[in-house]
Amino acid sequence: MFFAPVMNTTGFLKEPNMNSQARDELEKRSKTIARVAQGSLCSGCGACAAVAPDKIKMVLQDPGFLRPQLSDGLSDEEDETIARICPGMGQSVEANGRADDVIWGPYLHMHTGHAIDPQLRFAGSSGGALSAVILHLLDSGQIDHVLQTGPSETLPTANKTFLSDTREEILSAAGSRYAPSAPLAELDLHLATGKKFALVGKPCDIAALRALAKFDPRIDAQIPFMLSFFCAGVPSLTGSGKVLDALGARVEEVRAFRYRGNGWPGKATAILHDGETHSMSYHESWGGILSSHVQHRCKICADGSGTAADLVCADAWTCDADGYPLFEEQDGISLIVTRTKVGESVLQGAVDAGVLAIDHFNNDQLATMQPGQTNRRRALLARLAGLWILRKPIPHYRGLHLLKMARQNTFARNSRNFLGMLRRGFTGRI
Repeated sequence: MFFAPVMNTTGFLKEPNMNSQARDELEKRSKTIARVAQGSLCSGCGACAAVAPDKIKMVLQDPGFLRPQLSDGLSDEEDETIARICPGMGQSVEANGRADDVIWGPYLHMHTGHAIDPQLRFAGSSGGALSAVILHLLDSGQIDHVLQTGPSETLPTANKTFLSDTREEILSAAGSRYAPSAPLAELDLHLATGKKFALVGKPCDIAALRALAKFDPRIDAQIPFMLSFFCAGVPSLTGSGKVLDALGARVEEVRAFRYRGNGWPGKATAILHDGETHSMSYHESWGGILSSHVQHRCKICADGSGTAADLVCADAWTCDADGYPLFEEQDGISLIVTRTKVGESVLQGAVDAGVLAIDHFNNDQLATMQPGQTNRRRALLARLAGLWILRKPIPHYRGLHLLKMARQNTFARNSRNFLGMLRRGFTGRI
């Protein structure tokens, strides 16, 4: 299902099941993207479309992920650039004198906090800190726009990328969106305006953007702030449909849909055209449905915590006596990680402006506060080893401490993840 020139009669060709003819056809157009397709390594960020906007478009493909569609073959230069920036090909991280946590990567400081504005705090997924920061950047005149992801008008469970200029637009995009998004796909159009903007994206989006900046000087000049959030993976729109099924709502009946927010952690909520509302808890929607529809690339991600960003926000979960997060509704609290001097300056500016309240945070608590991130990172090397045995393409990670992370895991957990990946490969689920 990867590209139009190699689609089957139904319009889709599943990435892992590419036949030799389809693979040869794709390799003629892009060896890099063919490798990504062969290993199901696409994260859907849209960076390849930013490199070759006249030849690549991001389109929704079965089972509901954004994937590049090629209309023409790439030049050697375009293909090499994509190979160097694509998160599916790999990622490099350098500490450069910063504290470098084995699990969480390089950082300057960690805090907890929340937006002072009660509407931002309520609408955001975890305290509204990220919304408060980008609104401060707009209000202080440091940027002209914010490039971010929000709900699509045509399919409420889907996403669109848009420019925010006002508080109302930032509020409308507040809250996590557990669906595919490609914020870099039309980057060339935004850069062509000459305007300055902040970009809010998934960790893989920011990693690709940071890598692309080495080839395009406009990025550092026009995108002075790169902001992210902890990400547990991108589910397909099929997963979103399963949530609607569980809510007893048909997609054609839905006027608006929220995955989270309007409380902490907030509920997955469908508002129908007749005004009727259907909702379920975060634990039911993410834990029970969406997490089982996450794309393969996310399951072997070495960086769900945004190591390439200037500033990153996440849920500062309250934990029970055993250290496991509680998902009871309460006032939102954000975890805020500054990774660069730019991020530190942004944070302090928001605090000084009175739009953000922060407290110091001891990162020793982070592993129990974010168990999903911690466990996935520790299991990564075992999963990659399983793929290597299967002779599947895997990303090349540098500076992300794969061996040290694996050593924090038990032998039993590493074995389960290794064997689990082998089973997925043998049963065609990669």
